[in-house]
Amino acid sequence: MIRTVAAPWRTVIVTAALLALGALVAETRAEAPRERMTVERLNTLILAVDENATKLREHQWVLTVSDLALVVIADPANDRMRILSHVVSADQASPELLIRIMQANFDTALDARYAIAQGVIWSAYIHPLGSLEDDQFLSGVGQTANLVRTFGETFYSGAMTFRGGDSQGLIERQLIEELLLKGERI
Repeated sequence: MIRTVAAPWRTVIVTAALLALGALVAETRAEAPRERMTVERLNTLILAVDENATKLREHQWVLTVSDLALVVIADPANDRMRILSHVVSADQASPELLIRIMQANFDTALDARYAIAQGVIWSAYIHPLGSLEDDQFLSGVGQTANLVRTFGETFYSGAMTFRGGDSQGLIERQLIEELLLKGERI
């Protein structure tokens, strides 16, 4: 067997070419515009999470996650999207509980939040529609469901805990991981 040794200049040229190609690919990826989230893509993601999801009306769906009903509302004209789930009636909330959910909004609720509207405490994830990524939507579904599931206990969305707050939640990451896996399948 004859063994050849590459001339040093060949190694330099090949290395330089590979580095240039890598930089070109990275630059092309950085410049390639990401497709905006559409109502059609959102519908595909919703059906990946719950194949029995129901379209309530144009741009509104209800789906079930961990035995919880979640409503997704898209408003393409105003570039908004919401995921909502009913937690409890607001009149059941003591002043101490309201303070506790505000603390959770600071450090353990993270991207989803507790909110009050129409006499109800909601779990809500709100995001601009156009810049919404698949994994952000799926994580938002999980966080919204987790805030309902952990209400009155840890008030934890499952994403992470922001240090410096008053909450010391337990990690509820499993649901978010399961939803992200569903998104990888489509």
